[in-house]
Amino acid sequence: MTGFNPRIIEFDTIDELRAEMEKIGTDPRGIEIMAPKGILRAVKLEGVGYAAANILKQEMLAKGGEAVLTGDIYFGAEKTTDILLLGTLRHYRQLLNKLRLQPLKSLVAIAAELESALSRYEGGELTPLTVGKTTFNWGERTYVMGIINVTPDSFAGDGLIREEPKPFVEAAVAQARCFVEEGADILDVGGESTRPGSAPITAEEELKRVMPILEALAPEIEVPISIDTYKAEVARRALAAGASMVNDVWALRLDPDLATVVAEHGVPVILMHNRSKPKEAAWTERLGGRYVGVEYEDLMADVIRELRQSMEIALKAGVERSRIIVDPGIGFGKTVEQNLELLNKLSELKVLGCPIMVGPSRKSFIGYTLDLPVDQRVEGTAAAVAIAIARGADIVRVHDVKEMVRVARMTDAMVRA
Repeated sequence: MTGFNPRIIEFDTIDELRAEMEKIGTDPRGIEIMAPKGILRAVKLEGVGYAAANILKQEMLAKGGEAVLTGDIYFGAEKTTDILLLGTLRHYRQLLNKLRLQPLKSLVAIAAELESALSRYEGGELTPLTVGKTTFNWGERTYVMGIINVTPDSFAGDGLIREEPKPFVEAAVAQARCFVEEGADILDVGGESTRPGSAPITAEEELKRVMPILEALAPEIEVPISIDTYKAEVARRALAAGASMVNDVWALRLDPDLATVVAEHGVPVILMHNRSKPKEAAWTERLGGRYVGVEYEDLMADVIRELRQSMEIALKAGVERSRIIVDPGIGFGKTVEQNLELLNKLSELKVLGCPIMVGPSRKSFIGYTLDLPVDQRVEGTAAAVAIAIARGADIVRVHDVKEMVRVARMTDAMVRA
């Protein structure tokens, strides 16, 4: 006797649940009614006034959901509380309808933010992005960005400015051609190392490194070229030379003019979360630099909040929302354990409603986890890339293009089928 073969199915999206209902032969009208009941979402709100929090809890309970908040709420003090809402999509639909009718302005504002967050998490606000001859259809597959480090001190050991007879421009062009042949969708050219312990360089020095590369690559490379810089003047010159994206590791926070440059050129910008203090990083000869003792109140909440602030800077400068890409900043001001947590919880960034880029390639969190030097981290990078894609990454930034293109395609075949 085989019994009824019970199993527990995990659904990440409402479309997955609808597909399972269709297998059973459910009436389409029934699917539309029942599907929202089967997807549970836990939504955390910060700093909700006690009056609004009380009403939120009452309304969520009345709909069959739940709301978790501070025990002090019942004493009626004029304070605020974080609140964790637990419910199905159906519960949230009913809650939103009720909140919009409330006289309390904060509840109407919560309804708007809650509706937007739920929609963005489901990918409802992602639209295709065309850069040059390339159109990025987010969600269809993972795009691979190949790293071209025009530096003498890259942590990964791939810096192209070395004491070798071969000119670094020729080496960079050869590397770019190879990356494109191996499947890279974007090339990211950077002239300043951001490894822990590195020293900043001037805009003049950075331009000396990257401009010859861009001028050589732009006429012959069809995939988009990104300029990895946080300096407005470098970005301006690079975009004029043929770059078509800006990758800012400081998310528009170091140079106040960079947001304007991006907006004026109408190009996409990658905003990376960063709390780095390179001179304070710990260092070992074999494994490289890492951050220790970095404290966050709540890692994911802090990263999302600070990325939102950078998004506001971009939007106020005139950058179109559809041209903003976010990056959680793996390795930038995070401990080994925090980097691992960030990758595992990457899907939380979907609430921002932007494509997500992740750059775990060869980084020290892999080295310290596996006790391996930088030239032996390809398998660790592959694991990190696969998990990132499974958690929602749209772009992976890597050194080992051929290998990671294969990892991305295989992972896509499983998680985007």
